[in-house]
Amino acid sequence: MRIALDAMGGDFAPDVTIAGALEAVSEYDDIHVILTGDRQKITASLQNWRYPTEKISIYHASEVVEMHESPSFALRRKKDSSIRKAVDLVKNHDADAAVSAGHSGVAMATALFVLGKLPNVDRPAIATIMPSLAGHFLLIDAGANVDCKPENLLEFAYMGNAYYRAIFNIESPRIALLSIGEEDTKGNELTKETFKLLKNSNLNFIGNIEGKDIFSGNADVIVCDGFIGNIVLKVSEGLAETIMKMLKHEIANVTTGKLGYMMIKPAIKNFKKRTDYSEYGGAPLLGINGTCIISHGRSSARAIKNAIRVASDMASKKVHEIIANELKGQNHFNSAVKIEFNSNKEFEGQSPSKDVSYVKG
Repeated sequence: MRIALDAMGGDFAPDVTIAGALEAVSEYDDIHVILTGDRQKITASLQNWRYPTEKISIYHASEVVEMHESPSFALRRKKDSSIRKAVDLVKNHDADAAVSAGHSGVAMATALFVLGKLPNVDRPAIATIMPSLAGHFLLIDAGANVDCKPENLLEFAYMGNAYYRAIFNIESPRIALLSIGEEDTKGNELTKETFKLLKNSNLNFIGNIEGKDIFSGNADVIVCDGFIGNIVLKVSEGLAETIMKMLKHEIANVTTGKLGYMMIKPAIKNFKKRTDYSEYGGAPLLGINGTCIISHGRSSARAIKNAIRVASDMASKKVHEIIANELKGQNHFNSAVKIEFNSNKEFEGQSPSKDVSYVKG
């Protein structure tokens, strides 16, 4: 699998990003990484490493998207950015997937603009794997769409169902709708109307799930709009980090704490590993005509390595084609033409393709 990696994307790029790429090609036999970005800087960083040179190549990009720049500006003015070149390689079939830890809004907009949507997809969505008592679950949407209609959430459910089946070989994933109560009468108008659509679908819909139960393992795919999903994601990351800090603080304040810590150290290590976002690498943008993984801005080398692994797995299983087949014939997805991105500015009248117009998110 040929993975195009935005080498300049991320808080610690390019050194940490490149380190992750080198870990990936060293650990996985079937992966070749194409580093997109400033050739001189990438070459200088590579000189510090020993690696299989035949599994790493460089595709020069003269520009880098800064975090303060809007997606519309990046698409119009930075066509030679490292993010853009990574996605272009996928579009031109010179790479099988793209990975970026850079500006997430730009990565989403670029993937949509360059690769386009799958047939019958109104809005692409971010799908994030999160830990649960039973192992893991998929949260969708985790931040791509802050304002949704019931039909959009139904679409997310179908895409999440297809992704979960393909990646985890579960024939009929349990689909749940995130709401404030288990009853179908609970929630806002969006969740109540979505409940009706999911109940009448051919998905394995198990009903509403409350926030306190999302980590119970009772559901495989949890559906919500991107506004709620992003809050869930960030609260979960913060809570896991806070628990570890509080635990270390309490252990330090107990006289026998050090002895007790040595006894439970393996359990703490396993807990930290299960709740560490770097173990999951990155989140795929589902609904586009290709494979694009969006990684955390502060990704470590291990997170980048795992994002490359996820990208390779998705590309090899052709998940985007499975999603297209899943949505085939679902005519309730064909009405809308607007795609919204949170915190993005509009294209000021310009439309990147004849069937998509951008509005403020």
